[in-house]
Amino acid sequence: MMQLSINDAWAHNLLLCAARIAPLFLMSPLFSLAQLPVRIRWLLILVFSAACVALKANVAPLAGASISLWVALLGEVLLGAVLAFGIYCVFGAFLFGGRILDLQMGFGVANLVDPSTRQQAPLLGTALNVMAVMTFYLLDSHHLLIRALLYTFDVVPLGSGWQPDNLAPIANVFGLMFVFGLMLVSPVVFTLLLIDAAMAVAARTMPQMNMFMLGIPVKIAVGIVVLACSLFYMSGLLKKIYAALFDYWMAVL
Repeated sequence: MMQLSINDAWAHNLLLCAARIAPLFLMSPLFSLAQLPVRIRWLLILVFSAACVALKANVAPLAGASISLWVALLGEVLLGAVLAFGIYCVFGAFLFGGRILDLQMGFGVANLVDPSTRQQAPLLGTALNVMAVMTFYLLDSHHLLIRALLYTFDVVPLGSGWQPDNLAPIANVFGLMFVFGLMLVSPVVFTLLLIDAAMAVAARTMPQMNMFMLGIPVKIAVGIVVLACSLFYMSGLLKKIYAALFDYWMAVL
């Protein structure tokens, strides 16, 4: 009959591992989009932490001092929050691109409740964000994410403390959010710019027409059609965006 034995070293490693993984499960849009109950999320964190401790048998046991344990816990939470920040910035590019389209197409007055954050979010940005999360799982990128998370235990062992030598990667991934967001919707933005220029010329030549009332439905229809057509050519850019996440993790570690 199999018996389970729990010692202090295993419990310390499990607690530290859960502290590193918890921000990813609680803050990341990849895991919060499904709206799982908090108890289920904590159960998944503990189960995944136990699996990581079992796979990474080379983690050093922490000393029994309570102050050292609290300091190590804060360090693990900080590292997990930095890793989760990269995921937020990468997927924030879709929300930023959707916000640009909402302002250009006239959807800026309408907001939806984002299921991942339970806050008001742009209409098209929420749709693009959901599409990005679905595509992330369809491309099996979550398997790479799990491997990258296990790799963090090799680079930064549990309880060793993470000391950021360079904060440039954090600033760079924040800037990439705006760059990728504009790249995602650049065909639609350029098309809407041409429509605005054409309507401005028409307004000068035919001042009796109400271009404001005419332009809103035209821009919405053309914008949605161009966005739907551009989705067929977006796979390469999506892979590049997802690759930027793992590049950020490597740079931070």
